[in-house]
Amino acid sequence: MREPESEHHHDHDEHQHDHDEHEGHEHDHDEHDHDHDGHGHGGHGGYGHEHGRVDADLYGNKLGLRAVQISTAGMFLVAAIQFAIAAIGGSAGLFADALHNLGDVLTTVALWIAFVLSNRAANHRYTYGYYRAEDLAGIFIVLVIIASAVAGAVESILKLTTGSVPTQLYLSMAAALIGVAGNEILAQYKISVGKRINSIPLIADGQHSRIDGLTSLAAFIGLIGVALGFPLADPIAGLVITVVILTVVYSTTRSVLQRLLDAVDPRLIPSILTIASEVPGVEAVTDPHARWVGHTLHVTLNIEVNPEITIAEAHTIAEEVRHRLFHEVKGLSEAIIHTDPSSHSGDFHRLVAHHQQEAQRPLIER
Repeated sequence: MREPESEHHHDHDEHQHDHDEHEGHEHDHDEHDHDHDGHGHGGHGGYGHEHGRVDADLYGNKLGLRAVQISTAGMFLVAAIQFAIAAIGGSAGLFADALHNLGDVLTTVALWIAFVLSNRAANHRYTYGYYRAEDLAGIFIVLVIIASAVAGAVESILKLTTGSVPTQLYLSMAAALIGVAGNEILAQYKISVGKRINSIPLIADGQHSRIDGLTSLAAFIGLIGVALGFPLADPIAGLVITVVILTVVYSTTRSVLQRLLDAVDPRLIPSILTIASEVPGVEAVTDPHARWVGHTLHVTLNIEVNPEITIAEAHTIAEEVRHRLFHEVKGLSEAIIHTDPSSHSGDFHRLVAHHQQEAQRPLIER
């Protein structure tokens, strides 16, 4: 069983593995291509096993950096053109649109910084690395969206109350259409890359660009209204732009905050339990946890095995569980498997049971 809605966007050209020797679980490599470039299995000791990170981290960072670099350059050019024409023609709608496009520049710069930080190696203080910088950038993106909406609303209200009419209508219309095309192209690019590398902030930034494309269209419609003899159409278009922005703030904020609170797709844990329990030698799977750190997925779980087998045999079983998880779960960067003797043989956690009770550790429903 695969993790729902997962697609395998991995390059398997350099490191192909022969999986025919794995009993009861053969893989079709045409369907299960994955990134194992430079992928090594770290040392394991005792009952705890920790797998080295896959190069999905580096893969994601490179694609993410490229996406934000291209987006920053593209949106800066669009915003500069629109600001210049808005200053000449005095269009409130075009000014609001330029503000939103400038907001895109700021948010992509924030993501740029986040992806650069993510490349820094983990250390004794930041043991998971700096991947959370990407999630913090998501918060910044939400704040910029709100700020640009407020600034656009203020400008539109001022134009509405003063009754000023924009000039250079056809030039302003052309600038608005540039905004429509530029934003939509960059939106599709960022959302596509964000989905490939599992980056919620990059997807959110792409959605921001898509909404900015709609605001450019609203600015264009407002200018058409002015050309047809309805001068208030321009500031009204600016207010409409603000309303459209605010309607998407909720969904964008929700996805960013869920990621910060370690939320995962509720179907992921049942999928992981199914994958692990199907491995020969696994008698039970307990205490599964999963969380996203930036665009990388970390999973921990316990498996129960026959207490009479050797440590080496238990290790082999745990490695097969980890191996299948890497094949079946999209975005998995780290899988830590703890091996327990079967609970049918007794309670092997008596020593720490009272510590767990004192900590009031919540249990995951299975």
